[in-house]
Amino acid sequence: MEVESRKKMKKTHTGPKNIWEGFFKDKTHGGHRYSSEEFLAMEAREKLFHLDGGKTLLDFGCGSAELLTYYAPEYDQLLGVDFSPSMLGEASKRISQRKCNNIDLILADHETLWENLDSNFDRITAAGVIQYLTFQEIDDFIAKASEYLSTDGKIVFFDILDPRLYPLWKLGVFAPNAGLLKALYRVGCDFQSSILSALKNRPRNIYGFTHNPYKIQKIANKHDLEMRYIQSMYYEYKYHAIMFRT
Repeated sequence: MEVESRKKMKKTHTGPKNIWEGFFKDKTHGGHRYSSEEFLAMEAREKLFHLDGGKTLLDFGCGSAELLTYYAPEYDQLLGVDFSPSMLGEASKRISQRKCNNIDLILADHETLWENLDSNFDRITAAGVIQYLTFQEIDDFIAKASEYLSTDGKIVFFDILDPRLYPLWKLGVFAPNAGLLKALYRVGCDFQSSILSALKNRPRNIYGFTHNPYKIQKIANKHDLEMRYIQSMYYEYKYHAIMFRT
C-alpha cells in the first residue's frame, strides 16, 4: 500500500499556478491552532462527528495528514490530495509511522484532481483550504465533487474564514487579554505586514480569503445540494459548511 501511495504521488502540473501554490510549496505542517497530538485528536473528533459516517473519504488539501491519520480508523479507504510536494512528503512519513495502510496520496490541485479519480466517495472534505479558492473556483470544485459523490454522500468544507468574525479575531476581541491598546497594536502590525507583503509580492498571511456562508450556500443550492453551516468548535472565527443532496 505504501509503495502504491508513493506511485500516486506524481506531479500533475508544473510550476506554481497561483500565489498560494508558491507559498505552500515548501511547507511541511498545516495551520492548526496547536500542533500537539492531543489537540489534533480533539479537532479530528469534532470533524468526524460532522462527517457522520461513510466508508470512503477524499480529503482535499490534506497537508501533512495530521487529521487524515485520525480519520483512517473510521473508513475503509481514504485518499489524501495536496498540491504541495513537501506536505505530501511529510504525510507519507506520518502515514507510514502510524501504519495507516488504507490511505493513498495524490499530488494535485483543485483542477487536476479530478482526472486522477476512478471511483466515487461517500465523503469529500477539505479542512482549512477553501479560503484559498475564489468563489468561481469553489463553484467549479463543488460541481466536480458532485460527480464523484456517492448517492448519500456529503461534501464538507471545514474551517472557512467567516467575514463577520475574522476581523474581530484579528483585533484580538476573543483573546483573554483583549483591550483597546491591544487592538490598536494589532492594527498597526497588520498594516505594516500588508505593506511589506505588497512590496515582496507575497500573500499577506497564511489565512487566505473570507467567504460569507450564505454565498457558499447559494453555490451549493445551484448544484442541487442542501447546505447547513456550523461554527467551528476550536476556531471562533471559522465555520464548517456541510452539503448533501436533497
